[in-house]
Amino acid sequence: MTADAATEEIPLFPLQAVLFPGGPLPLRIFEPRYVDLVGRCLKSQSGFGVVLILEGGEVGGVSALASVGTHASIEDFSQLPDGLLGIFCRGGRRFRLLDRRQEVDGLHVATVQWLQKPAATPLPPEYEPLAQLLERVLPELGALYAKVEPRLDDADWVGCRLAEILPIEQREKQRLLEADPAGRLASLAPLLRREDDDAGLAAQN
Repeated sequence: MTADAATEEIPLFPLQAVLFPGGPLPLRIFEPRYVDLVGRCLKSQSGFGVVLILEGGEVGGVSALASVGTHASIEDFSQLPDGLLGIFCRGGRRFRLLDRRQEVDGLHVATVQWLQKPAATPLPPEYEPLAQLLERVLPELGALYAKVEPRLDDADWVGCRLAEILPIEQREKQRLLEADPAGRLASLAPLLRREDDDAGLAAQN
Protein backbone atom coordinates (compact mmCIF):
# COMPACT_ATOMS: atom_id res chain seq x y z
CA MET A 1 0.00 0.00 0.00
CA THR A 2 1.35 3.40 -1.03
CA ALA A 3 0.54 6.29 1.29
CA ASP A 4 0.39 10.01 0.68
CA ALA A 5 2.48 12.32 2.84
CA ALA A 6 -0.56 14.31 4.00
CA THR A 7 -2.27 13.47 7.28
CA GLU A 8 -5.64 14.52 8.64
CA GLU A 9 -7.65 14.19 11.83
CA ILE A 10 -11.05 12.54 11.33
CA PRO A 11 -13.78 11.08 13.56
CA LEU A 12 -14.01 7.29 13.67
CA PHE A 13 -16.95 4.91 13.68
CA PRO A 14 -15.48 1.56 14.85
CA LEU A 15 -17.51 -1.42 13.64
CA GLN A 16 -17.35 -5.18 13.74
CA ALA A 17 -17.43 -5.06 9.96
CA VAL A 18 -15.14 -3.99 7.11
CA LEU A 19 -16.10 -1.25 4.65
CA PHE A 20 -14.57 -1.39 1.17
CA PRO A 21 -14.10 1.54 -1.21
CA GLY A 22 -17.27 1.99 -3.24
CA GLY A 23 -19.25 -0.28 -0.94
CA PRO A 24 -22.66 0.48 0.62
CA LEU A 25 -23.04 0.81 4.39
CA PRO A 26 -26.45 1.23 6.07
CA LEU A 27 -26.28 2.12 9.77
CA ARG A 28 -28.78 2.47 12.62
CA ILE A 29 -27.66 5.31 14.87
CA PHE A 30 -28.70 5.28 18.52
CA GLU A 31 -25.72 6.32 20.65
CA PRO A 32 -25.66 10.09 21.37
CA ARG A 33 -22.01 10.40 20.32
CA TYR A 34 -22.83 9.07 16.86
CA VAL A 35 -26.06 11.05 16.54
CA ASP A 36 -23.97 14.17 17.14
CA LEU A 37 -21.33 12.94 14.69
CA VAL A 38 -23.90 12.43 11.93
CA GLY A 39 -25.31 15.89 12.55
CA ARG A 40 -21.85 17.48 12.24
CA CYS A 41 -21.07 15.47 9.11
CA LEU A 42 -24.30 16.49 7.42
CA LYS A 43 -23.80 20.14 8.32
CA SER A 44 -20.20 20.25 7.11
CA GLN A 45 -20.72 17.77 4.23
CA SER A 46 -17.90 15.67 5.61
CA GLY A 47 -17.61 12.00 6.56
CA PHE A 48 -15.99 9.68 9.06
CA GLY A 49 -13.63 6.73 9.16
CA VAL A 50 -14.86 3.16 9.49
CA VAL A 51 -12.38 0.79 11.14
CA LEU A 52 -12.72 -2.86 12.11
CA ILE A 53 -12.81 -3.57 15.84
CA LEU A 54 -10.25 -6.25 16.67
CA GLU A 55 -10.92 -6.33 20.42
CA GLY A 56 -13.94 -4.91 22.19
CA GLY A 57 -17.47 -4.09 21.06
CA GLU A 58 -19.39 -1.49 19.10
CA VAL A 59 -21.17 -0.46 22.30
CA GLY A 60 -18.76 0.08 25.16
CA GLY A 61 -15.00 -0.05 25.17
CA VAL A 62 -12.80 -0.64 22.12
CA SER A 63 -9.45 -2.19 23.01
CA ALA A 64 -7.89 -2.59 19.57
CA LEU A 65 -8.63 -1.44 16.02
CA ALA A 66 -7.31 -2.49 12.63
CA SER A 67 -4.54 -0.30 11.25
CA VAL A 68 -6.31 0.40 7.93
CA GLY A 69 -9.84 1.74 7.46
CA THR A 70 -12.10 3.35 4.87
CA HIS A 71 -13.61 6.81 4.78
CA ALA A 72 -17.42 6.85 4.63
CA SER A 73 -19.60 9.59 3.15
CA ILE A 74 -23.27 9.93 4.11
CA GLU A 75 -25.49 9.79 1.02
CA ASP A 76 -28.93 9.63 2.64
CA PHE A 77 -30.64 9.62 6.03
CA SER A 78 -34.11 8.94 7.38
CA GLN A 79 -36.06 8.09 10.51
CA LEU A 80 -36.47 4.33 10.79
CA PRO A 81 -39.75 2.61 11.81
CA ASP A 82 -38.34 2.08 15.31
CA GLY A 83 -37.70 5.81 15.64
CA LEU A 84 -33.92 5.59 15.30
CA LEU A 85 -31.84 7.52 12.81
CA GLY A 86 -30.88 5.55 9.73
CA ILE A 87 -28.08 6.60 7.41
CA PHE A 88 -26.80 5.20 4.14
CA CYS A 89 -23.08 5.63 3.53
CA ARG A 90 -20.65 4.88 0.73
CA GLY A 91 -17.05 3.78 1.18
CA GLY A 92 -14.39 6.11 -0.19
CA ARG A 93 -10.66 6.35 0.24
CA ARG A 94 -8.64 4.02 2.46
CA PHE A 95 -6.43 5.36 5.22
CA ARG A 96 -3.81 4.16 7.67
CA LEU A 97 -4.43 4.83 11.35
CA LEU A 98 -1.49 6.69 12.91
CA ASP A 99 -2.90 7.39 16.37
CA ARG A 100 -6.25 7.88 18.05
CA ARG A 101 -7.81 9.40 21.10
CA GLN A 102 -11.23 9.34 22.73
CA GLU A 103 -13.13 12.53 23.46
CA VAL A 104 -15.19 13.20 26.58
CA ASP A 105 -18.39 12.02 24.90
CA GLY A 106 -16.72 8.73 23.90
CA LEU A 107 -16.21 9.56 20.24
CA HIS A 108 -13.00 8.19 18.75
CA VAL A 109 -10.88 10.64 16.76
CA ALA A 110 -7.78 9.63 14.82
CA THR A 111 -4.90 11.08 12.88
CA VAL A 112 -4.80 9.20 9.59
CA GLN A 113 -2.59 9.02 6.54
CA TRP A 114 -4.49 8.66 3.29
CA LEU A 115 -3.58 5.74 1.06
CA GLN A 116 -3.27 6.33 -2.64
CA LYS A 117 -6.20 5.19 -4.73
CA PRO A 118 -5.17 2.25 -6.93
CA ALA A 119 -4.72 3.15 -10.57
CA ALA A 120 -7.55 1.98 -12.83
CA THR A 121 -6.57 -1.51 -13.95
CA PRO A 122 -8.53 -3.63 -16.45
CA LEU A 123 -9.75 -6.94 -15.09
CA PRO A 124 -7.30 -9.67 -16.22
CA PRO A 125 -8.96 -12.25 -18.51
CA GLU A 126 -8.40 -15.09 -16.03
CA TYR A 127 -10.68 -13.33 -13.55
CA GLU A 128 -13.58 -12.67 -15.92
CA PRO A 129 -15.62 -15.51 -14.30
CA LEU A 130 -15.54 -13.47 -11.06
CA ALA A 131 -17.07 -10.49 -12.85
CA GLN A 132 -19.70 -12.75 -14.41
CA LEU A 133 -20.56 -14.07 -10.96
CA LEU A 134 -20.99 -10.53 -9.65
CA GLU A 135 -23.20 -9.63 -12.59
CA ARG A 136 -25.54 -12.47 -11.62
CA VAL A 137 -25.46 -12.01 -7.86
CA LEU A 138 -25.62 -8.24 -7.27
CA PRO A 139 -29.19 -7.79 -8.62
CA GLU A 140 -30.31 -10.47 -6.15
CA LEU A 141 -29.05 -8.43 -3.19
CA GLY A 142 -31.90 -5.96 -3.48
CA ALA A 143 -31.97 -2.28 -2.61
CA LEU A 144 -28.56 -2.30 -0.93
CA TYR A 145 -26.82 -2.54 -4.30
CA ALA A 146 -29.43 -0.80 -6.43
CA LYS A 147 -27.39 2.41 -6.53
CA VAL A 148 -23.98 0.76 -6.92
CA GLU A 149 -22.78 1.49 -10.44
CA PRO A 150 -21.29 -1.69 -11.95
CA ARG A 151 -17.68 -1.51 -13.12
CA LEU A 152 -17.22 -5.12 -14.10
CA ASP A 153 -14.10 -4.38 -16.15
CA ASP A 154 -12.25 -2.78 -13.20
CA ALA A 155 -9.99 -5.08 -11.18
CA ASP A 156 -10.23 -3.06 -7.96
CA TRP A 157 -14.02 -2.74 -8.13
CA VAL A 158 -14.61 -6.44 -8.80
CA GLY A 159 -12.31 -7.49 -5.97
CA CYS A 160 -13.88 -5.09 -3.48
CA ARG A 161 -17.44 -6.15 -4.30
CA LEU A 162 -16.65 -9.85 -4.01
CA ALA A 163 -14.74 -9.38 -0.76
CA GLU A 164 -17.60 -7.51 0.89
CA ILE A 165 -20.39 -9.94 -0.09
CA LEU A 166 -18.62 -13.24 0.53
CA PRO A 167 -19.45 -14.98 3.84
CA ILE A 168 -15.91 -14.92 5.21
CA GLU A 169 -14.54 -13.80 8.57
CA GLN A 170 -14.10 -10.08 9.14
CA ARG A 171 -10.36 -10.43 9.76
CA GLU A 172 -10.01 -12.06 6.35
CA LYS A 173 -12.03 -9.20 4.84
CA GLN A 174 -9.62 -6.82 6.56
CA ARG A 175 -6.68 -8.58 4.96
CA LEU A 176 -8.38 -8.22 1.59
CA LEU A 177 -9.04 -4.53 2.24
CA GLU A 178 -5.33 -3.97 2.83
CA ALA A 179 -4.29 -5.88 -0.31
CA ASP A 180 -3.70 -4.34 -3.72
CA PRO A 181 -6.21 -5.18 -6.51
CA ALA A 182 -4.08 -7.97 -7.98
CA GLY A 183 -3.41 -9.57 -4.60
CA ARG A 184 -7.08 -9.31 -3.64
CA LEU A 185 -8.25 -11.12 -6.79
CA ALA A 186 -5.57 -13.78 -6.38
CA SER A 187 -6.83 -14.46 -2.85
CA LEU A 188 -10.51 -14.49 -3.83
CA ALA A 189 -10.31 -16.82 -6.81
CA PRO A 190 -9.44 -19.98 -4.78
CA LEU A 191 -12.19 -19.17 -2.26
CA LEU A 192 -14.80 -19.03 -5.01
CA ARG A 193 -13.50 -22.18 -6.68
CA ARG A 194 -13.75 -24.00 -3.36
CA GLU A 195 -17.35 -22.82 -2.89
CA ASP A 196 -18.21 -24.02 -6.40
CA ASP A 197 -16.62 -27.41 -5.68
CA ASP A 198 -18.55 -27.73 -2.40
CA ALA A 199 -21.79 -26.83 -4.18
CA GLY A 200 -21.09 -29.48 -6.81
CA LEU A 201 -20.51 -32.15 -4.15
CA ALA A 202 -23.73 -31.16 -2.37
CA ALA A 203 -25.66 -31.44 -5.62
CA GLN A 204 -24.28 -34.94 -6.22
CA ASN A 205 -25.29 -36.06 -2.72
